[in-house]
Amino acid sequence: MKFSDLGLSDELSRSVADLGYVSPTPIQEKSIPIVLMGRDILGSAQTGTGKTASFTLPMIDILASGRAKARLPRSLILAPTRELAAQVAESFEKFSSYHKLNMALLIGGVSFTDQNAALSKGVDVLIATPGRLLDHFERGKVLLNDVKILVIDEADRMLDMGFIPDVERIASLLPKMRQTLFFSATLSDDIQKLGSKFVMNPKIIEVAPPAATADTVAQNLVWTDIKNKRQVLRDILRHESVKNAVIFCNRKRDISILIKSLTRHGFSAVALHGDMTQSARLDALKRFKDGEVPLMIASDVAARGLDIVGLSHVFNFDVPSHPEDYVHRIGRTGRAGKSGRAFSIAASKDDHKYVDSIETLIGKSIPLIKVKDGKVEGTGVTATVLEKVEDEQTKERKRSGRSQKSTNDNPKSEKLANPVVAKPKNSESEPPKSDSVKLKAISKNKNRNRSDELPSPPDCSGNTLVETGHIPAFLRR
Repeated sequence: MKFSDLGLSDELSRSVADLGYVSPTPIQEKSIPIVLMGRDILGSAQTGTGKTASFTLPMIDILASGRAKARLPRSLILAPTRELAAQVAESFEKFSSYHKLNMALLIGGVSFTDQNAALSKGVDVLIATPGRLLDHFERGKVLLNDVKILVIDEADRMLDMGFIPDVERIASLLPKMRQTLFFSATLSDDIQKLGSKFVMNPKIIEVAPPAATADTVAQNLVWTDIKNKRQVLRDILRHESVKNAVIFCNRKRDISILIKSLTRHGFSAVALHGDMTQSARLDALKRFKDGEVPLMIASDVAARGLDIVGLSHVFNFDVPSHPEDYVHRIGRTGRAGKSGRAFSIAASKDDHKYVDSIETLIGKSIPLIKVKDGKVEGTGVTATVLEKVEDEQTKERKRSGRSQKSTNDNPKSEKLANPVVAKPKNSESEPPKSDSVKLKAISKNKNRNRSDELPSPPDCSGNTLVETGHIPAFLRR
């Protein structure tokens, strides 16, 4: 199927062909005709499958007829992060090369003056983050009562990051008769219930199972301890043929520490997180996309929607606490049918439950690898619950405990196992007991009396007086 078969205009089909796109992705194939019909949509697909073009392309054709008025945008696209909003704006510029559409980008960290100047000229497409949009509205610089199309990109993130009050307020400022489009990589039942507040009779489009990971991404998991995490990361970076990679950290303060460590060992990296100024964030992202720096250490601000062409690897230096974030993180690679590799480094106690939640969400186990003496070894097995919870010391202690219990419960088992040789109890050739067995013996006798105290009563066995052999004192009178 071609883009022209979806009902797009000849001019738009030509601009898509100029960019090198031949056939639409499944989410584009199903969404574009519905958007052109004017229906509301709740769309879900794996990250990297072209959700942005699913609404930008039909919007361009819809807005081709008409004229924008000053401070009265005709359409509105809300995005959770500045980077994602800027990326949507870039897509609009590319796809609308044969159309005369005005666009404005309202994001934080940019001068209000330039944004006000763009609004005063009249815009067909307004792309914004919720906070900056409300700032302009409260200053009287933009009116929203002429918006015909509302798009909420990365809907689950928008509604899960505390944007619910802002989104509800923005929606109340829009005309009730409008077209609303929700697009996201994950669309749970709870998110659909929240989204139902803003859409009317939506068409639900899902081209992949909820929270499924792309088959083009090879996933790997390695377990280590907290002290060796940076060493393990360096070993994998040296072992893998890393063209470029995004390394995710859960905390912003860990990003600077990791960059210093990698720089000290000869790696080149830039940072990207929410505390950076907008100019610094754009500069770091540009250097990384241009190939000037091969590694980008980022927070989850880079996990949503960012399209980095040819990204070969993704590293989770910290396992994400929310399993949905794992899907978005590794979705930065393996995009548009290309292959990619993802590595997660787990070390803390909390990582046990995080990994378990991720595997439950994606419906499969993550293959386990080992890093030993600087070499990466694939074990060919998956990270089961037993391997995640028990370390080697715990396994040894449990094995010793089971052996001790089986011997006590079945005294004949030793005779059956060794019918000929019977070792004396105090034989010098007898191997010493393991620490776990000694600890168990101590714990078993910790309530026994000392030698200078009266003996404790015998242990009872049985449920009746006859079986236990114990006669209460009041029955003896």
